[in-house]
Amino acid sequence: MSFLDLLLLSLFALQAFCIVNQSPFNELEGVLNTTQGEYRVFRHEDFPSHSVRIRPIKGFCDPSVDSYAGYIDIEARHMFFYYFESRNDPSKDDVVLWLNGGPGGSSSLGLFMELGPCKIKSDNETEFNRYSWNTNANMLFIDQPVGVAFSYAEYGESVGTTEEAAKDIAAFLAIFFESMEGLKGRRLHIAGESYGGRYVPLFAAEVYDQNRYLTKLGMTPVNLVSAIVGNGCSDRYHSITSFYDMQCSPFAGQPIQSISVCTQMKLALPRCQRALRAHCQEIFDMINCRAAQSFCEDILRAPFDLTGKSPYDIRTECFGEVKDTLCYPETLQLTNFLNLPSTRVALGIEQSYPNISLVGWSVNEAFEVSGDVFKSSGLHIAALLDHGVRVLIYAGTYDLVCNFVGNDRLTRELEWHGQKEFIAQPLRDWFVDGKTAGETRAFGGLTFATLHDAGHQAPYDRPTESLALINRWLSDNPL
Repeated sequence: MSFLDLLLLSLFALQAFCIVNQSPFNELEGVLNTTQGEYRVFRHEDFPSHSVRIRPIKGFCDPSVDSYAGYIDIEARHMFFYYFESRNDPSKDDVVLWLNGGPGGSSSLGLFMELGPCKIKSDNETEFNRYSWNTNANMLFIDQPVGVAFSYAEYGESVGTTEEAAKDIAAFLAIFFESMEGLKGRRLHIAGESYGGRYVPLFAAEVYDQNRYLTKLGMTPVNLVSAIVGNGCSDRYHSITSFYDMQCSPFAGQPIQSISVCTQMKLALPRCQRALRAHCQEIFDMINCRAAQSFCEDILRAPFDLTGKSPYDIRTECFGEVKDTLCYPETLQLTNFLNLPSTRVALGIEQSYPNISLVGWSVNEAFEVSGDVFKSSGLHIAALLDHGVRVLIYAGTYDLVCNFVGNDRLTRELEWHGQKEFIAQPLRDWFVDGKTAGETRAFGGLTFATLHDAGHQAPYDRPTESLALINRWLSDNPL
């Protein structure tokens, strides 16, 4: 039975149940008609500010599966999402929620460039992606928060912190899983990249904590089993201070900076470490934390920017301006594709909606002004582990901005019940088809893994290895 069949079956069953038993679960309007087609709309009275509207987009991106698009409506805020069923067994396979970072990055980047059911091929065409993560999982992609791509707000509404965004995502997931009888109780993994290092741990924590509330309401808790962070900027201290290692030590091959520049970096490094620890971690003082990060990036990051190389893959030249292209030529093609009238018709986007970019820079600025970008997610990651939620942190070895050196150090510093045993594990090779794919360290619920010859968007660079990694994780098998 398809997802839409289950959705309609759930809808009719709920209608009948509401009439007889006055159930709190109901349709908001049943069917909402718009100029771009019909949406099914759901809400729950215990989440009075939230509702979900969804429509089929069969044939879009991956004709081999049933697929859907819609909006998470939070009063005046409206977040757009895509949903693609698993190519394997959609009635049993886990659900993976994917989030790109930024802050302000559209999850279309992950969908159409990395791990989604199709990849961008030209300004007006996509092609089937045989390495998509929906090979064995049902995939959700959300443009969040509002102000990102097709997600919009009215009356000047905005979101400027990860904590705010987490509440909206948790409420959506509660309604989404409760609405679909076929998904209720299904295993969920929250995954993300880059600033997903902030999003994923906090979103997962909010979902976990909300489950107590759902239980009291008599709703089925969201079956959160893991958090997955790829090339995550989960902790600015480790990301920034390891810029030195990525440029001046043979962690990622031959050092790329001169001895003179590396000497200057090395001299400034202890001062950076002290300032960042004092003002960003031990006590969060936003003014002094901002000043410390600015000083450290001037010393440790600015020399790299002068090379013209991509900070997302230090082996390659940056294509265009970072702010316009993120150094990848496909981003221009993807932007043009998403702004096509035919794409908007397929997705149910109003034709009057303004042209989008793949990064909402106003959202990015709001998160910086609030100080969110300066905070660490380390405590949330450790708490998830202590509460039984598995955590996978992986990273391509040629990314600078959210590099594997910093992520490795963060995982070893996490204070959780398995810290000593995790640290005691040596890094060892892991393999795909008999070839070394990277290195890994694991204990209990925590796994750290690198992907060789990959940059910031590891599934883009190493699709075979990335799919093998996620399939093993979903099946609870070790690397």
